[in-house]
Amino acid sequence: IEHYAQLGPSSPEQLAQAAGPPGEDGAGPRRALKSEFLVRENRKYYLDLKENQRGRFLRIRQTVNRGPGGPGGFAGGPPGLQSGQTIALPAQGLIEFRDALAKLIDDYGGEEDELGGPGGGGPGGGGLYGELPEGTSITVDSKRFFFDVGCNKYGVFLRVSEVKPSYRNAI
Repeated sequence: IEHYAQLGPSSPEQLAQAAGPPGEDGAGPRRALKSEFLVRENRKYYLDLKENQRGRFLRIRQTVNRGPGGPGGFAGGPPGLQSGQTIALPAQGLIEFRDALAKLIDDYGGEEDELGGPGGGGPGGGGLYGELPEGTSITVDSKRFFFDVGCNKYGVFLRVSEVKPSYRNAI
């Protein structure tokens, strides 16, 4: 995230160059400036730094494989049986996002052995994990991002929600 945050927003001249010649559709992001992915159990997280006419942003996409087997997740099944969620975080909010995530990991992200193994006391309580932190939020441009900590039988997790007046999505 630090690498992405250092890139920051582009100048208007750079945005005009990236848009290409007049007459081409420059409205959508074309390709990622930088891409990374993480794999955790049956989930993949894709981090793509992209740029459009409003500036740079980090697109975070989570996909969950819904079963073993073929390309779609089930042996012999049709492709596309993976579910996925995407949020887009403007470059101006990356430092706050990194700091919130780092604090959560420092305070609550230990090894499973240290935490008493996976499992928990159900929603809200924290169970074996003790008291979980209150949710927090940050506002970037016209979006609000909520960071809510929870736990289930698999462990402690962070739900990141992206909220605009007519849109809500979470990973």
